[in-house]
Amino acid sequence: MLDQAMQHASTLGRVVLRRGYGNAASLTNKWQEALIRHGFAPCLQFQYVGGKNTADIALALDALEMLLDGRANQFVIVTSDSDFVGLCRKLQERGAGVHVVGEVKTPAALRHACDRFHEAVPIAAKVEPPAAPVAENVVVDWRSLLVKTVRKVAKVSQNGLVNLSELGTQLRKASPGFSPAAHGHTKLRTMIEACEQLRLHQTAGGHCSVGMASKAEPASPILRAV
Repeated sequence: MLDQAMQHASTLGRVVLRRGYGNAASLTNKWQEALIRHGFAPCLQFQYVGGKNTADIALALDALEMLLDGRANQFVIVTSDSDFVGLCRKLQERGAGVHVVGEVKTPAALRHACDRFHEAVPIAAKVEPPAAPVAENVVVDWRSLLVKTVRKVAKVSQNGLVNLSELGTQLRKASPGFSPAAHGHTKLRTMIEACEQLRLHQTAGGHCSVGMASKAEPASPILRAV
């Protein structure tokens, strides 16, 4: 999971701080090896009282200190623990970007508390194709999400269109785990082209916007504007 977290962090800019928090007595060899491999500074804590996780508190305090003294403005937290919801909100209130990398068991509260949630996929996990009925439900879900989001944003737009990049941002806000790859597409544009209720509008400069399709429009999925 730490490998995937580092890949995600590299897309946000230069990684300037790497710290690993845990209980000094119970940190597994697997996590120790991962921290060493990625050059993390270990911040191991002693458990003064049974049942209390001092590592969580240390992480929260250090994160706020890093933000307030200007050392970082983007945070990637590797956890599936909803106890960090408060930390995510506090960092966001101060203008920081917060990204969480967690397991499939991560509660919805934490998924929605961050700017973007990345669900770590076990490397050894075998991905099997879903049964036909399930696949059909997935198709309906992502199409409905696209149409609903475009309609919502287009209502406050002057020309009734939504910029393609802005649409991507709004989709991730509506569903933090949203990804075109999860629905068999390489990018958002191909998803829109496959949705009959939507149309791409492309200017001569190559910029794309999305709007609702009308019955009078031609079959071509892309409308070009000069």
